[in-house]
Amino acid sequence: MKRLTVVALVLCSSVCIELGIAQNTQGKWALGFHGGVNLWFNDFNKRLISPGGEFMLRYGIHRYVSLGITGGYEVFKSQQDPLLVFTSGSNVGSYDYFRLDAIPAAFQVWVHPAPGHRVSPYLYAGIGDMFYKRKDYANNFVPQDKYYSTIMVPVGAGIEIFVNKKLAVVLEAGYRIMNDKTDNYIFNNGDSWATGKAGINIFLGSGDADDDDNDDLTNGDERKLGTNPENADSDGDGLKDGEEVKRYKTNPLQKDTDGDALSDGDEVFTYKTDPTKSDTDGDGLSDGDEVLKYHTDPLKLDTDGDGLTDGDEVLKYHSDPLKVDTDGDGLSDWDEVKTYNTDPAKADTDGDGLNDSDEIKKYRTNALKPDTDGGGVNDAAEVQRGTNPLSPKDDLKDTIILERGKTVILEGVNFASGSSTLGSSSEKTLDKAYNALIANPGIVVEIAGYTDNVGKPDANDNLSARRAQSVKAWLVKKGIPANRLTTVGKGMRDPIAPNDSPDGRAQNRRIEFHVMK
Repeated sequence: MKRLTVVALVLCSSVCIELGIAQNTQGKWALGFHGGVNLWFNDFNKRLISPGGEFMLRYGIHRYVSLGITGGYEVFKSQQDPLLVFTSGSNVGSYDYFRLDAIPAAFQVWVHPAPGHRVSPYLYAGIGDMFYKRKDYANNFVPQDKYYSTIMVPVGAGIEIFVNKKLAVVLEAGYRIMNDKTDNYIFNNGDSWATGKAGINIFLGSGDADDDDNDDLTNGDERKLGTNPENADSDGDGLKDGEEVKRYKTNPLQKDTDGDALSDGDEVFTYKTDPTKSDTDGDGLSDGDEVLKYHTDPLKLDTDGDGLTDGDEVLKYHSDPLKVDTDGDGLSDWDEVKTYNTDPAKADTDGDGLNDSDEIKKYRTNALKPDTDGGGVNDAAEVQRGTNPLSPKDDLKDTIILERGKTVILEGVNFASGSSTLGSSSEKTLDKAYNALIANPGIVVEIAGYTDNVGKPDANDNLSARRAQSVKAWLVKKGIPANRLTTVGKGMRDPIAPNDSPDGRAQNRRIEFHVMK
């Protein structure tokens, strides 16, 4: 008994070494198969070592406690020398050798004082019954061939050495207390047997305190969260569930917590953005748009450093957030937007043939007006011919003003009713139109012809088209390139005066310049 006590103390005080295979019994079934040797303590004076084996089935009801059953087949042997002979009383007979073939079964409680370690000690105690038959040295049944029984109280201690989360090697020492009849000789306070066994325990299922997928969340926590306790990365975003919950505060069930089209893992490891904020740098563009669409830096408010946020460049000014000078006109996007009010996406905002930078820095002209001095000749034409774009005095006097998107009525270009022939009185106005086209070499004009309401619509459409073509032919003959002039017949549509008088009808028989570009 003293030896058993020492063994138990040694087992219970074993140092539990952490090797990354932490194990808990809570919520798990364990099935064990153990074999070893027995030593029978009875009223004979010689103890013989004999074999035995058992199985056990238990369930972890708590981190520190398991309940279960054991059963097995055990052999016990002992000898008496000299021979004992009794002629009267309850022990009549001669005794020199006994063997028991026993089938023990018990209900047991296991206590795990240090769960969660690779080497885990345990203590156990229980109560049960043992059925047995006695045989003597000649293999005769004593006193007859039948099973006897005794109450049995098992106690002991052992260690489980976990190979992995499902399998442990077991070393165990135990002691079983019985009544005094197992040796068929009632002499002292009772018989007993000691046992030492080794074997394996197989663990089935998972306990709430376990972390089967090694993601730093227990199975119980994962069940509460709805994550998969057998998959370290439930949503497949590249982050372990434990990292998402404890470190990054992301949703372990959503691959893209902030909905910015970047997975949480990519945000953390690749782009260093905040997986809980769709716009990490607060520039008005989502991190996904910055990375996947615009190729800007999701960690910089202003990727190109031009003073405009990436969001303003893309959404408001339509400039390139990767270029300081989107249109390449020599002015930064910031200067165009904040200082000069020019278009950062157009090198020549007013379309006069000079880029914005040259107008502002070189010629001191207005980059928002094609004809800064209003003299009738655009700035580029003045520069090309050597006149001053800031003074109207050297501009052409006989001209008209042509501005992109505007319509100019060529007053004085009129036609007789039903005719497309230009009269001599029209030439003065046509000369002004010619001068304007010469002064603005980059401009393209649509020439629109109109009629009054006299005649059929189809005939008037045809007549108005011929009138526009007559004007184009006159200008081309004067030297204006034909590709700068298009024509269209509008017929009697869009009158500018009532058609109820000769004067009104004369005004409607007109030519208009629509400045296209």
